[in-house]
Amino acid sequence: MKKKLLAAVLSVAMAASLLAGCGGSTSTSGSTASSDGGSASEASGTETADSGEVQEITWMFWDDLTATEDLISKGYADVIERFNKDYEGKYHVTPITTNLEEYYTKLNALVASGDTPDVFIVSPGPNLTDYVEPGVAAPLDSYLADGWKDTFTSDAVFSQMTYDGQIYAVPLNIAAACAFYNTEMFEAAGAEVPKTWDEMIAACDKLQAAGYTPITISAGTAWCLSMVAGYLCEMEGVDLAALADGSASWTDGKLASAAEKLVQLSQYFQKTAAGDTNDVATANFYNGEAAILIQGSWAIAQINGSNPDFESKCGVFQFPGVDRVIAKSDSLAMSSSTKNPEACIALMKYFTDDTAQKYTAEVGGKIPVTNVEYDASVAPAQLSYVMDVFSNATGTFGFYNESMPTTEAGAFFDDTMVSVFLGDMTPEQAATEMEDFYASNCR
Repeated sequence: MKKKLLAAVLSVAMAASLLAGCGGSTSTSGSTASSDGGSASEASGTETADSGEVQEITWMFWDDLTATEDLISKGYADVIERFNKDYEGKYHVTPITTNLEEYYTKLNALVASGDTPDVFIVSPGPNLTDYVEPGVAAPLDSYLADGWKDTFTSDAVFSQMTYDGQIYAVPLNIAAACAFYNTEMFEAAGAEVPKTWDEMIAACDKLQAAGYTPITISAGTAWCLSMVAGYLCEMEGVDLAALADGSASWTDGKLASAAEKLVQLSQYFQKTAAGDTNDVATANFYNGEAAILIQGSWAIAQINGSNPDFESKCGVFQFPGVDRVIAKSDSLAMSSSTKNPEACIALMKYFTDDTAQKYTAEVGGKIPVTNVEYDASVAPAQLSYVMDVFSNATGTFGFYNESMPTTEAGAFFDDTMVSVFLGDMTPEQAATEMEDFYASNCR
């Protein structure tokens, strides 16, 4: 069966309510060329476009393309290989890779040293703003105007990448934050798929009583914990826009209530959650060591790439007790200082061509951003479950750590939620800390 992604289902919903995206693609440790964050220009040996030589460019990503089992990352590796083969003698791209946790630190170090990668992956929202405002990222409208833009599902996919009417990045895919669950464990424990908060706690109690670890999560990777906290804040009616303009206060009880729920839910986390990385927490799930993984649908590629046999027992449900779903997209930006913009745009177009976008759905399990047709019968089963989550949600919103006025505010929220989880701060203290930070830095 052939399926075409309908803009009315996803893109319009994202335009209406998506605040920002999370750079949440899972990654493995390790590196490839220039993985130590060294000079991008040294890695590329960049030549000018009119020199008659091969135009060398760099592309920076947050996963190791040679060691990864993540199917989306493998797809990106295929794009690089295909590009270099097709443009042999004209263009050549060298990847600069690191791990997700260190990605922005190393990218910023390259920017500060004047060695900005020619093309780099970035998350929409404040992360992208950090490269748009100082002029690091280049506007792309003139390149999109050649018909490239028409290949995307709608203008809505660019809503979080547009500043003063200009587009500064192109999306690669759409993903949703969901709860993955082991159907066999649920059945053995007599647990029902939860739709409300009370049902979530009841399911965790049954799983625990049956001898299973109910939830695996990386509290050591702050954005993973903050993703859960964002859903709990949504459940309590937190209004980020009102908090930013000062018409609401973090101390109104809503954040404290959400933080209390986070503490309650954490009683069902694996015992090593505080130290486990995101990769370890995800592996706990697909290795059958925990019943639930609260993660983005980008994890489908990691789960199925690492343990293909697990797909048959991997269900998906919307985070219970909320009507909207967290949505995000990975995106590509181009350096405003690149000497070879034509090569950069050619590479970016490869990431959004039919071959790459079909792979995104049929192998990676993410939702394409273009009008490409894909074969739903060969796509991962989890993709259809995620599409159901999207269709049943009333709208979308962004990850909290990237939905705040600045990246610093998002990082402060992340750290505050980790402190609550560790017991270093009470929910009420967390609310006070957030209010004080906003009063001093965001209003």
